[in-house]
Amino acid sequence: MLDRRHPHGAGGIAHPMAPHSARGLRAERIAASKLFRDERFHNPSGATAGLQGSPLPLLGEWMFSTTERRPPRALPTVDPRPAWLRAPETGFRATWLGHSTVLLEFGALRVLTDPVFAERIGPVSFAGPRRFHPTPVPLDALPPVDLVVLSHDHYDHLCASTMAALARSARTHFATALGVGARLEALGVDPARITELDWHERASLCDGRITVTAAPSQHFSGRSLTDRNRTLWASWVIECEGRRVFFSGDTGLFDGMRDLGAKYGPFDLTMLEVGAFHPAWGTIHLGPDNALDAHRLLGGGRLLPVHWGTFDLALHAWDDPAEKLLARSRSEGLSLLMPQPGEAVEPARVDPAEVSPWWRAVNAADGSPSPAATPAPGTAAPDGA
Repeated sequence: MLDRRHPHGAGGIAHPMAPHSARGLRAERIAASKLFRDERFHNPSGATAGLQGSPLPLLGEWMFSTTERRPPRALPTVDPRPAWLRAPETGFRATWLGHSTVLLEFGALRVLTDPVFAERIGPVSFAGPRRFHPTPVPLDALPPVDLVVLSHDHYDHLCASTMAALARSARTHFATALGVGARLEALGVDPARITELDWHERASLCDGRITVTAAPSQHFSGRSLTDRNRTLWASWVIECEGRRVFFSGDTGLFDGMRDLGAKYGPFDLTMLEVGAFHPAWGTIHLGPDNALDAHRLLGGGRLLPVHWGTFDLALHAWDDPAEKLLARSRSEGLSLLMPQPGEAVEPARVDPAEVSPWWRAVNAADGSPSPAATPAPGTAAPDGA
């Protein structure tokens, strides 16, 4: 019999880091999801995390490629704290802190996406991919965070040490996909401050001041060899103070993205993953070219690329996503934002025709400043176009 004593089923979780053992209302909601069958969540398209094609060319690429997958020196960062002392003049500001971690400021309200502040990512702190740059600001120097939006449970998105630290704030609420709440509880998050959603479910949080919607994505989940797809993954629509942001989490390109744009857009800012891409796993990650296609399907507007420039998670050059995006933005007139890690930007005030390729200085032998930006030909697409 299901345990109904706790709204999140906490009283009946046999092991909180094994979400498939959840009981109570959490287990009922997982079982009721149309995406859940055979004890696993599934992409409606049938896409899986399995490699496409023969693994032999991939193995050769990994062993013998001379591609610079890590930068030759630490990436430059900006300390955002002076900017954070002032309210955003337009009422909306975004600070990319590396990988998929972005602090969104809606007036006095703050939302943090997929916060990862650890030096390394993985099941243990002394191994796993190491950061290309230090965090622009220490975790304990963040301003008060009202809401953490967590897309899924992979190590480069759900960082155990970061979540354990954020759990100590009585102010912060956590929104995530079905099943991931058990992991957060295991890290010390109060169950009363966790909201789990299935795709297309919507919740008003933080005294009704912030609304989030879990939207479809095409990815997978798991933190070990035995818990693959036991929890759900999602993209997110974040609405606050009259602004609307789309955050992809991790996803491949799928047919329903146009529907997402029509249903939830237009967006003041679209944050899409562009790194860790390879054709062998091209159905579960976007990469720069598919990200631009997704951006158009979602309705255009201002694009902030995430999920690049922080960890070595693929076989492409570390700066390949940035270079491809820059080239296409200049030829196609895209509204692209490419801030340095820690640089606080107000999307409505940034001229997308002037993107400075700051990352090029890292590859320069003498460490000289990056080349000056040149205006993109044509006119940048208007917001929501």
